[in-house]
Amino acid sequence: MGKVGKREGGARSVTGRASEYTVGLDIGGTKILGALLDPAGEVVATVRRSTVHGAEGLVAGAAQAVRDVVESGGVELASVVGVGLGIPGIVDHVSGTVKHAVNLGVHDDELPLADLLSLALGGVPVVVENDLNVAAVGAAHVLERSEGQDGGAPEHEDLAFLALGTGLASGLVLDGELRRGASGAAGEIGHIPVDPHGPECPCGQRGCLERFASGKALEAAWPSRYGKPAPVELFEAARAGDEEAIAVKDRFASATASAVRLLVLATDVRHVVLGGGVALLGTELLDAVQDALREQAKVSSFLGSLKLADRVRLAPTHVPVAAVGAAVLGRRS
Repeated sequence: MGKVGKREGGARSVTGRASEYTVGLDIGGTKILGALLDPAGEVVATVRRSTVHGAEGLVAGAAQAVRDVVESGGVELASVVGVGLGIPGIVDHVSGTVKHAVNLGVHDDELPLADLLSLALGGVPVVVENDLNVAAVGAAHVLERSEGQDGGAPEHEDLAFLALGTGLASGLVLDGELRRGASGAAGEIGHIPVDPHGPECPCGQRGCLERFASGKALEAAWPSRYGKPAPVELFEAARAGDEEAIAVKDRFASATASAVRLLVLATDVRHVVLGGGVALLGTELLDAVQDALREQAKVSSFLGSLKLADRVRLAPTHVPVAAVGAAVLGRRS
C-alpha cells in the first residue's frame, strides 16, 4: 500500500474546526462510503454506494456519492466548502493524483482525481489522501468527541491506526499532525522483517511482520472451511476448545501485539486503534491482543511500565471512520 506526498507545513491540528459543511468519501474496491460533517464537526449524514471501476466511472460514482450524502443531510451542495477522498493506491496529496489503484481500475497513469471530481462538482475544492491516513484522522476525530463527553481533555490526537486487512500497515496522527513521512512510507510497519527464516513477502524481503499479523496471514494459517470469513471461523473454533485453533489464535494475537509494541516504542502514541477487516471480530480480538501484550510485558519491567495493553482500542464502528477522516481533511482544502 503506497503513500506518497510531502508533509504539509504549519502546526494545524488535523481535527481543527471549520465554519461550513464538508464531505468525505472512503473509496474501496467494492463500495464508496460517504459522510457529511456539519460546521461543528458532527456527522449528520452517511451514504453507501457501489464502486464503478475505471477513471470515468470512479469520478462519476464519487460525484454522485457527494450529491447523495449532501441531499441526505438536507443541505445544498453550495454549502459544502471541501471534499476529501480516501483511496488505496499511490496517492500524491499535493497534486491530488492517484495511480496503481488496481482494484479500482486505475493503473500506471496518474489520474488527476482531485481536479476531475472538483470539475464534476462545480468547482468544490477536493483533496485526495491515502486510505490509511484518512482512517487515522477519522479515528482521532471520533475519539476526541467520545472522550470529550466524559468531561476530560481529549487525548486522541496522538494515535496509530493499525489496519489488520489483507496486509498490515498503520496511519499516524502525532501531536495532532498527520505524519506521512519524507517519502510517504510512514507507518508501513508490515514490511519490517521480524524473522530472517520466515516466509517470503511480496515486497521482496523475508519474514516481514505482515506475514504473521494480517488477514492474509490468518487465512493461510486457518483457511475458511464453512464459507465464513477465516477470522470468524478461527475464533469460533478456538471458543469451542479446538486446540489447534487456540494455538493459531494465540500466535496471531502475539504477532499483532508485536505490531502494537513496535508502534508504541517507535512513536510513543497514546492509543493504537485496531481497524481493518480482522478488527470486525470486535472485543474478542481486543481481549486476545491485550492478553498477549500483558504476557509479553511479564518478562520486562520496562514494557510493563508502558502499559501497552491499556493503549489499545478498537476502531469506532458506529460511523464510517475513514470517510469521516476524509471529510476532516476536506476542511483544509
